[in-house]
Amino acid sequence: MTVLDPSEAAPAQPGWDALASAARGCVACPELVATRTNVVPGVRPAGADVLLVGEAPGAQEDESGMPFVGKAGQLLDGLLAEAGLPRERVAVANVLKCRPPKNRKPTRPEVARCRPWLHRQIELADPVLVVTLGGTAAEWVLKPGVRIGEVRFSDVYYAGRRVLCTYHPSAAIRFGPKGQPMAALREDLARAAALAAELRAGR
Repeated sequence: MTVLDPSEAAPAQPGWDALASAARGCVACPELVATRTNVVPGVRPAGADVLLVGEAPGAQEDESGMPFVGKAGQLLDGLLAEAGLPRERVAVANVLKCRPPKNRKPTRPEVARCRPWLHRQIELADPVLVVTLGGTAAEWVLKPGVRIGEVRFSDVYYAGRRVLCTYHPSAAIRFGPKGQPMAALREDLARAAALAAELRAGR
């Protein structure tokens, strides 16, 4: 059996749907292949020009094949609507396209193998703004060990595109409605909506 190499397959995809189809056949990470139900490539509604990047699918995402459909997704939907950035206006993807067993943190080799898929998604979506959710996504753009609190207000760019780094909705849930991650995520998504509008106007 020929194992599809993401570093060769991803750059060759001419569009988002073609890339999603190719990613669903990826078997580059044997442990993830053995335990996943579905590959979760992500979604890009027509006209979406903001790209949200999370860590990896959870149990409900693995079951449905869709990103951010569990509790974290429900919170995210509400905060996006509150910020004036409805889910229909945003594309959503993850650093890993497959659920790690027991929702463990992705390993560096897994992130490296999966990287070409997300890199190509960013090229294809051509967003005015990329919003990273959580530490793994921020590390994907910047470097291992980066802390969200230190980069939330930094001018970050990836492949020539502006990036805003914030907390993952699951962290907001974990620390509760009065916790710092919830307040920061709410504030940052409002900033993202305003920044996207500014960048959109400048295109």
